[in-house]
Amino acid sequence: MRAERLVALLFTLQSRRSATIAELAEALGVSERTMHRDVAALRDTGVPLWTEPGRHGGVRLVDGWRSRLDGLTSREAVAIFAMGVPRALAELGLGTAVSAAHAKVSATLPAALREQAQHLAQRFHLDAPGWFRREDEAGHLAAVARAVWEQRRTLVSYRRGDGLVERVLDPLGLVLKAGVWYLVAGIGDGARTYRVGRIEAVELLDERFERPAGFDLVSWWERSSAQFERSLQRARVRVRLSPAGARALPRVVDADLAVAALEQAGPPGPDGWTEVDLPLEEPEIAAGQLLGLGVEVEVVEPPAVRAAFADAARRMADRHR
Repeated sequence: MRAERLVALLFTLQSRRSATIAELAEALGVSERTMHRDVAALRDTGVPLWTEPGRHGGVRLVDGWRSRLDGLTSREAVAIFAMGVPRALAELGLGTAVSAAHAKVSATLPAALREQAQHLAQRFHLDAPGWFRREDEAGHLAAVARAVWEQRRTLVSYRRGDGLVERVLDPLGLVLKAGVWYLVAGIGDGARTYRVGRIEAVELLDERFERPAGFDLVSWWERSSAQFERSLQRARVRVRLSPAGARALPRVVDADLAVAALEQAGPPGPDGWTEVDLPLEEPEIAAGQLLGLGVEVEVVEPPAVRAAFADAARRMADRHR
């Protein structure tokens, strides 16, 4: 990581006429002591640096000396510049690498493109986690990421229910979904998904593994996610919704599912209520979701979901008498 940080330092200096040690340390996220060492290391590699003591002093490159950045189109440069350093990359240990790319681009972009990149970065931002939920605590993410990079067979202790299980895995890739990190790993003749936040211990073994021929993480994840979603949709539930219930439906079940169901529904009846078919989970879970609509929903069928909904509503009424 230090080599990446030195590159980031080089191009940060190239983009500024002069900067103090404190400014450089803040820009690269290290201590001032580390920055003093990095400046000395950069000078030892042959980069012509001047250091100026005093209140208004700092570190600067010799006038006229530049490193060049080749191979990026203007659109690629703007994209990298606008990315900044997402927290997700920092969690994987890649924050310094992206900082280096960001500094390189900033140092070599023409003024007009630099302004365009800043304009873009101020108007678009990725915030992966959903509302009203804490980010998953993935304390072993860095170790798991290292196992993925190095293709190291890995022994993990994984929390399942009230106990722990041990598995020897071939870490194939990491996926960030709605603020939660998942490990896709080979085990036996197939691949499975493990929530990184449930991993209690990680041991990288000396043995390395070969990635399956033709394995593509994105394609595998899309197929696995679709299969998982289908497995959860076990019950076709017919409900009647008031106009207020129809508007609220995307807030209590999956939004895409709700929109699709409403689009396929017929016109409202004389009372303004609409019959909608929803593919939901088992009766207790389906009833719990629909309770969020309160008096704006009536469960028509199947009987098991209607009974579970009525029972939950009755117990709520009894508790609040």
